[in-house]
Amino acid sequence: MTASETSDPSKTNVATSSAEAFAGQTPAVEASAEQVPTAAKAEEAKAAPSLEQQLDEAKKATAKNHDHYLRSMADLENFRRRTVREKDELRQFAAGRVLEDLLPVIDNLTLGIAAAKAPNADLKNLVGGIEMVLGQLKTSLSGHGLKEINPAGEKFDPNQHEAIASQPSETVADGLVLQVVRTGYSLNGRLLRPASVVISNGSAKTEAKA
Repeated sequence: MTASETSDPSKTNVATSSAEAFAGQTPAVEASAEQVPTAAKAEEAKAAPSLEQQLDEAKKATAKNHDHYLRSMADLENFRRRTVREKDELRQFAAGRVLEDLLPVIDNLTLGIAAAKAPNADLKNLVGGIEMVLGQLKTSLSGHGLKEINPAGEKFDPNQHEAIASQPSETVADGLVLQVVRTGYSLNGRLLRPASVVISNGSAKTEAKA
């Protein structure tokens, strides 16, 4: 500061007033700086949900999951009932196609019986008609997987045949089926009834002379 500035009281007062004014503004700046973190905390507190809000959201999620569970259980029960119903219907009507194919056989048998009861019935024609109906029946059943097991002259198979007797034979080798007493049947490869057969023991053995 120059001598002229020192000797001039007005200038001294101006400088002093400026300094006091500046000093008076400093606390305001500091207060503003202190309010910044407080405002940020207020915004964070406002953005974060309260415990009541979190509890309400959890209850809503629980109710939604419970409703989804009930719907799933209802769908499962409906599926179970539908499966049981379809199974019963399949059991009741599974033979529908087979019976439909057998209806012509029944018709022909009815005609054959009527022909047999007619006066002067021809036995030869009746036998021929019965054979025709039997062939028709076998054809219908074979179309549904039924297969005859008639192993005459074949090797005995305990899985397919039932031996009811054995006897010697000059024409059929030992261990082969000599006679089929009752025809067996299988359905789509599954045995329904084994064939009842007589097994050959081979040629008769002559007793040695004493």
